[in-house]
Amino acid sequence: MSYTAVNPYNGQKIRDFDNITDQQLSIVLDKAQAFYDKSQKQDIQERTKLLNKLADEFEKNTEKYARILSTNMGKLLTEAGQEVAKTSSFARYYAKNGVKFMQPKPYNDLTNGQAQVEFSGTGIVLAVEPWNFPYTQVMRMFAPNFILGNPVILKHASIVPETALAFQEACENAGMPEGAFTNIFADYDQINHIIADPRVQGVALTGSENAGRKIASVAGQNLKKSTMELGGTDIFVVLDDVDVPVAAKDATKARLTNAGQVCTAAKRYIVSAKIYPEFLKALKEEFAKYQLGDPLNEKTTLAPLSSKSAQQQLQDQVDKVIAGGAEILYGDPTPVPGEGAGFSPLILTGMSDDNPMYEEELFGPVAQIYQAQTDDEIVKIANNSRHGLGGAIYTKDIARGRKIASQIETGQVTINSILSSQAEVPFGGVKDSGYGRELSDWGIYEFANIKPVMY
Repeated sequence: MSYTAVNPYNGQKIRDFDNITDQQLSIVLDKAQAFYDKSQKQDIQERTKLLNKLADEFEKNTEKYARILSTNMGKLLTEAGQEVAKTSSFARYYAKNGVKFMQPKPYNDLTNGQAQVEFSGTGIVLAVEPWNFPYTQVMRMFAPNFILGNPVILKHASIVPETALAFQEACENAGMPEGAFTNIFADYDQINHIIADPRVQGVALTGSENAGRKIASVAGQNLKKSTMELGGTDIFVVLDDVDVPVAAKDATKARLTNAGQVCTAAKRYIVSAKIYPEFLKALKEEFAKYQLGDPLNEKTTLAPLSSKSAQQQLQDQVDKVIAGGAEILYGDPTPVPGEGAGFSPLILTGMSDDNPMYEEELFGPVAQIYQAQTDDEIVKIANNSRHGLGGAIYTKDIARGRKIASQIETGQVTINSILSSQAEVPFGGVKDSGYGRELSDWGIYEFANIKPVMY
């Protein structure tokens, strides 16, 4: 596996990076274990102070960290700044709440005696993270595990090596102890070796289903706890009582933010038939406002995809979607020329469940739209998927929206807002979208030793 930074806007190579040697990897594991041994005897308050310093580092140098996101994976500079801010907020959340989450919990209604549950670290956690949110994905794993005293070893996506190094630099600038966080540029055999190491107690992956199956298999063979966030085909439901222009604007943003490369992006619009023509017209008008351009230009509204290979993969998927009988309602399916990884936004319809791409995640600015006559039909369409990560429902009737939300087989649902991860709320999926939860108190307990002491 090679780690290379290439600017996806113009295809220009920035830099190659050398893989870690086996000898260097052995040292990394030793230092991580040394941090763990020390952390379990350390006051948690010391680690909360360091998390606040890490948040300070990102906040004080937002432009620096944001620019690396734009040049490594093509994120709009404005969106990159927002990601840096969210990364900082995740650190602040665990700095503020970590001590509370780690407090022993009493259990008094035992048949015999009393008990309290104590929470502590378990050991090294390997984080295998994706390129679409290179800082926030790492922080939402690192911050809760740092509170626990679990060292984190990061294997980042091979196309964003500079962001991985930037996160490590931020940790160093904040004064994080040696071994608490380490980025490595490792190959697949080395990753398997790490998982097999007895000092490693957890594996967290956010990525493709294929990668999830491979990593989960290796973790299972070695009896290691794992969490998997594997993407999805998320829904955006529009009921017949909405303010159509508002819903269309949010629906567009929910699909085209980050060039559509969001696991919880609105990939399937399900619209009440009564307002379908009006909504589709408004949706097309909103899509037309997004134009490809240089992500470093703050006036650009649509970023390129993360890489040339991502562009080619999505083009191949779209070709198969159309060949399978789907119809284009908006956009030009012709490949965008040039060395960059641009992709024109599309709206598709008629994608039946016998389409070869029906169950596949289209990771880019490509939307599907469906009509539904009843709320029951909405639920049926929504649940006709092997995925279940997230979704959104737009309606003026909150009770109606909550009823539909409760019937949808997915990890999280928002009503009248675009789905986005929040530090205070657990995040994760069901079905082929994975298992386990990140963020909130749930995220801190995934790799904790939850130990009852009975007396």
